[in-house]
Amino acid sequence: MEESISGFKIRGDWGDVVEHGERITAALREADAHDAETDVGSQYADAFVEWEEWRPKSHERLDSHVSEKTAEQARVEEGKGEKAGKDPDEDIKTAGEKLSESYKALEDDDADEAVNNWRESIDYVARAADSASRKAIRRVEDTVYQRVMTQLAPYYFDNELISANVQQSGRGNGTEEFVFEVNVNDDDLKDRVSATLADLDDEIDRWHVETEKDTEAAEAIEGAEPPPEPEDSSRSTTT
Repeated sequence: MEESISGFKIRGDWGDVVEHGERITAALREADAHDAETDVGSQYADAFVEWEEWRPKSHERLDSHVSEKTAEQARVEEGKGEKAGKDPDEDIKTAGEKLSESYKALEDDDADEAVNNWRESIDYVARAADSASRKAIRRVEDTVYQRVMTQLAPYYFDNELISANVQQSGRGNGTEEFVFEVNVNDDDLKDRVSATLADLDDEIDRWHVETEKDTEAAEAIEGAEPPPEPEDSSRSTTT
């Protein structure tokens, strides 16, 4: 793993990509970023869930599963009208009603009411246009993003907790190779994640150094004959 100001980067096969995401997720859990009851988690618990859903999994493929999740994550957010559950046609209808009320207020010499209704009418028209534009964009963005943009740029994820991107870098030894870079956007949390990742690396290194190979178990599994017993040097070979 390479660590820099831009994040934690790994180069390798798909298994390396998946493991990198799992290790960073474990480090975030260690820092309580997932727990809404903690100080850190109260800020980032929802963002942690989004990251957990997006990060590459072992059963997934970059050009299908990750592509779809990236497009979904990049979708244009809902506007005010959509959040209110109103279609553009409904807002246009309401705008017309407000405009009629404005004219009626003018006829009744109620200038203030006429202005208020006129302003509300304009707001509804703007909201309808906004909703219509967002829906039109969404109808094409998934196809455009998945078929075009991901050919030009890496698959990415971005929220207040994590910024990440993964892309295929080529083929080595007949297997696909990838580059996966993940950055933690909170500097204090990033330092804690870095320390946890370093501890994990130390534990793995010590395990490889300190663990003795169980040759008897390996022989039993592989069906190999055990090595011959060393000859007793104390026994004379002369007659």
